[in-house]
Amino acid sequence: MDASGQNMFRKLIKVLTERMFKHLRKWFVTHFSGRSRQRARLVSKDGRCNIEFGNVDVQSRFIFFVDIWTTVLDLKWRYKMTIFISAFLGSWFLFGLLWYVVAYIHKDLPEFHPPDNHTPCVENINGMTSAFLFSLETQVTIGYGFRCVTEQCATAIFLLVFQSILGVVINSFMCGAILAKISRPKKRAKTITFSKNAVISKRGGKLCLLIRVANLRKSLLIGGHIYGKLLKTTVTPEGETIILDQTNINFVVDAGNENLFFISPLTIYHIIDHNSPFFHMAAETLSQQEFELVVFLDGTVESTSATCQVRTSYVPEEVLWGYRFVPIVSKTKDGKYRVDFHNFSKTVQVETPHCAMCLYNEKDARVRTKIGYDNPNFVLSEVSETDDTKM
Repeated sequence: MDASGQNMFRKLIKVLTERMFKHLRKWFVTHFSGRSRQRARLVSKDGRCNIEFGNVDVQSRFIFFVDIWTTVLDLKWRYKMTIFISAFLGSWFLFGLLWYVVAYIHKDLPEFHPPDNHTPCVENINGMTSAFLFSLETQVTIGYGFRCVTEQCATAIFLLVFQSILGVVINSFMCGAILAKISRPKKRAKTITFSKNAVISKRGGKLCLLIRVANLRKSLLIGGHIYGKLLKTTVTPEGETIILDQTNINFVVDAGNENLFFISPLTIYHIIDHNSPFFHMAAETLSQQEFELVVFLDGTVESTSATCQVRTSYVPEEVLWGYRFVPIVSKTKDGKYRVDFHNFSKTVQVETPHCAMCLYNEKDARVRTKIGYDNPNFVLSEVSETDDTKM
């Protein structure tokens, strides 16, 4: 390869290297800086609360054991199953140890060489293993018939009664806790879904913030009620900084915000008027705002009559100004209504004022052009026609 060819090859390598580093730099900037700018959320998209409690004193922690039922219900499944298995195994082993002590004190064990006419407290207990098996049979009421209590020992009879009562209590508590956790309405809330983004566009001649919500089950939510909270940091006139200050956001559908007929996806909206916290925001400044919009949906599960709450949140990057949702409900040839969830969160861009104040100022200007105003200083004077003006 001659000198000119080598120079061209070096230039090509240099250009390719520069382009490669340029793309790598762009990827690192968008990937890592995007993560660093990710806003902190109080409520995640699936409704979990991102909060932790610190410096809780020991006395306050003891309150959780006083309300043991709620504590057990709130435990995760792995901890609940650990407690479930430990409660049964521990009680079986503990009473097995007590049965072994009774047999040991009464000298019923083979190591004491009891005479042939000796009547033991419990038949056929020969050691710790057989005592554990008898404890298990007693507590779960298996009753194989090989080991049994005799009328020889009052202590054994009392222990039998006590273990039977305690076994019923343990069975009732643990089985009830598992059944209550399975039937909790929190799982029903998983079948209520919100749109990924909220949109701002005109609806009925008014600027509105719209969110789409859908029920994935055919069973209804009775007495549905939807509302929102705007969370942001504010500073009072006295100089106090309030973190997570809450402002009520009223959401409605065409029929109101209560007793929703939740058979198909609904588009709920908040009217951005003079009383709305979004009134002074604009399309250009929305992404620079610091807020979190939390949306709640309360209702009663039709099948279980249990009350459930569904919640989600939106940060400024998830609010799209100048968009509306794509229609998803259609009617088939068979006369049935079909919901296409493929387009559930899809949006299309529409013409929208870039701020609510501009929309209302435009409306006021249109109203003023149609209304006349009286001038009290205006005087109508009649002018008589003179001879000079006559033709």
